[in-house]
Amino acid sequence: MGTTQHHERDLLRLATAGSVDDGKSTLIGRLLYDTKSVLADQLAAVERASVARGGAVVDLALLTDGLRAEREQGITIDVAYRYFSTATRAFVLADTPGHVQYTRNMVTGASTAELAIVLVDARKGVLEQTRRHAAIAALLRVPHIVLAVNKMDLVGFDEATFRAIAADFARYAADLGVRDVQAIPLSALEGDNVVDASTRTPWYAGPTLLEHLEEVPVDRDPTTEAFRFPVQVVIRPRTAEHPDYRGYAGRVASGVVRVGDEVVVLPAGGRTRVVGIDTADGELTQAFAPQSVTLRLEDDLDVSRGDVLAPAGAPTVTGADLVGTVCWLSERAPAPGARVLVRIGTRTVRGLVRSVGSRLDIDNLTIDEGATTLALNEIGTVHVRLAEPVVLDAYAEHRRTGVFLLVDQADGSTLAAGMVGPSVLVAASDDPERCRTR
Repeated sequence: MGTTQHHERDLLRLATAGSVDDGKSTLIGRLLYDTKSVLADQLAAVERASVARGGAVVDLALLTDGLRAEREQGITIDVAYRYFSTATRAFVLADTPGHVQYTRNMVTGASTAELAIVLVDARKGVLEQTRRHAAIAALLRVPHIVLAVNKMDLVGFDEATFRAIAADFARYAADLGVRDVQAIPLSALEGDNVVDASTRTPWYAGPTLLEHLEEVPVDRDPTTEAFRFPVQVVIRPRTAEHPDYRGYAGRVASGVVRVGDEVVVLPAGGRTRVVGIDTADGELTQAFAPQSVTLRLEDDLDVSRGDVLAPAGAPTVTGADLVGTVCWLSERAPAPGARVLVRIGTRTVRGLVRSVGSRLDIDNLTIDEGATTLALNEIGTVHVRLAEPVVLDAYAEHRRTGVFLLVDQADGSTLAAGMVGPSVLVAASDDPERCRTR
């Protein structure tokens, strides 16, 4: 096993989601604090801030409040990425806001996650926002979900309360087709079952949150998927030292590329071979996802930003008719004939909304096939005609390259985050009968 492979398999990307005041910031702060991932000066600053607020104990939620507005308003307003590690695994945690208007941030944070922590307040149970977050995680094919039943201290660590919430969520998750749900009773404020097992839940025999994060298998290894390389920059220095150098810089989105591999340049379709793989530290003979490298090709083909390199001879789909499942993120509803920009991979193309095909009801998981529009935060399918062909990797098969954004071409605001392929909506359940048509 190479060093890169070993490192990648020991890395877990996770995202947090929960309604406002479910204690998400405190939970993350507790994780960072108890895993000794907090620098001394950071902890000192939080201690001073806690005292200034009149708190009797250190407010660990402040460890994750990186923005001044958050501290002033007591809310989290953007996705922030936290990094921590233990002896067995490194973690990249996407901290997403709880407010419903920031659902887009949850979509962003969960899009690359292998595990989602969905928080609920033990006093409130499963809410609409809980179901929305679970549905989004399922649609994004996040393979593992932790149901963190927080604030158990406020219900006296009552087993029946925990069991009822866990059963309620399990039924909903099963209808979404989520196979792996681990429910954990905890108190982020007091540290019960976060890193150390609590003596106040003797009826719970499962792992603590950190134990589960350390042990959950990372199912998706991007190095085993088909090779995809979206070109970000064409490098032509034209210097005396490198008069003829031409390289194509970008990040390996999935798979492996080796010197000598025959590749196809999509969507045009020209074929050539990789003759060199360059990095700032020297040449490589092969590169894995998610390495950032510069590829040199044997032939002088017309390759530009937005093109995708893929294995020659392997099945690929290109086209100008994009059908995808989207989470609509704008107050402006999609309308047939609306002109948009579509960002897919490193390419941005103009598009025309042709139609809305269906809409998912997150409460009962029914699909309205007669839907003609989508409201803010609703999930459905859209058909967009593109001004030029692009690579259309189905999200179900290519998680990293099968995503796209719809952008308002007038003001640049994001209208929707989407996954290529109409089947994603139905595939939320393994059992088609569970996604009933009205």
